[in-house]
Amino acid sequence: MPVKIARVHATPLNVPLDYAAGGVRRSTSLSACHVEVETDDGLVGHGLTAITEEEVAAHIINAVAGPALVGLDPMNHEAAWNKLYWLLCPRGQTGYGMHAVAALDVALWDIKGKALGLPVWKLLGGARSRVPVYTTFGFNFLDRDALAEAARACVADGFSHLKMVVGHGALQRRDEPRPLDEVIREDARRVAAVREAVGAGPSIYIDANCSLDGFHAEKLALSVRDCGIAFFEEPVTQNDVRLMADLRRRTGIAVAAGQNEGLAYRFRDMLAAGAVDYAQPNVVISGGYTQAAKIAGMAEAYNVPVANGGAFPLHNMHLHAGLAHGGRVEWHLVAVDMMKKLYRDIPEPRDGWLELPHGPGLGFEPDHEAIAEIAKLPGSAGKGKG
Repeated sequence: MPVKIARVHATPLNVPLDYAAGGVRRSTSLSACHVEVETDDGLVGHGLTAITEEEVAAHIINAVAGPALVGLDPMNHEAAWNKLYWLLCPRGQTGYGMHAVAALDVALWDIKGKALGLPVWKLLGGARSRVPVYTTFGFNFLDRDALAEAARACVADGFSHLKMVVGHGALQRRDEPRPLDEVIREDARRVAAVREAVGAGPSIYIDANCSLDGFHAEKLALSVRDCGIAFFEEPVTQNDVRLMADLRRRTGIAVAAGQNEGLAYRFRDMLAAGAVDYAQPNVVISGGYTQAAKIAGMAEAYNVPVANGGAFPLHNMHLHAGLAHGGRVEWHLVAVDMMKKLYRDIPEPRDGWLELPHGPGLGFEPDHEAIAEIAKLPGSAGKGKG
């Protein structure tokens, strides 16, 4: 008799965190939705989604998507993914539905690995046993001096690829108007400060998190071009394909995007339009391993590399190690602190590389006691956000 899915449960979390880089310290928080899928023979797989309203994602899974999976064979990931897609996204919507699909798909691959005694990266192809990393260290809550200090600390810790945030959430916060000219002028100073702090050797990446319009993204790109930017991630609002293609042609700076895209057609449009130099599917957002592997294959056909954007390297490392077209994984300092709060036995990078676990499934397990305590905190039961 085939194994069947017996139980699905999602837990919304708002996790208190500590940012630390060198002598720089800052308290913050981050939201996520932890998911577990259990089979009728006792195997339990776990998954995650984030960068969304965690309570909404959990409700979708507990009330709609989870019950639809009960009774299915967890090994048939294409059948499960297809059922969830037509249930949650019948007209091709991205958003909350795809976040739910992503978390559940990751959990199903964890089950598959445990059932077969293999790590997920080997199930995906086993192209390599370690992946290169870059670290995201530079956040809006750091002033210019703290940013430079944090950058130097990351280089001292062995990271030679550094990413910092720009744009300061300008277009997302219409309730707190931030004049774009002022935002990008300060961004240019901040990027220059980081380059001066670390010297010519390390690579610097910048990420606007879709916070700028086309004009100001271009103006910022040109103003920091002398700093040797490795790529400009999500430079414009809504990952506007036309604007990103124009930005690439007009500035000569590489563009990366896709971490928040839920469906493959959005990547198809970016690739066909020549809008990106790096495609960035994220397995905890972009439909799990089942869809992210297809997106990576599509990028390979266009000779466009893939990279992890949107953090959560412990899940994304399996994709990038499994596929020959895999790329660099994001060691996001805040998200990594979350991983340390939620999971046990997680790997740490050394000299810019992250070794993949050889245990079955994802190779790390939830700390259920810690998750239960976090779930009781204000913000995990209510509307608190990171």
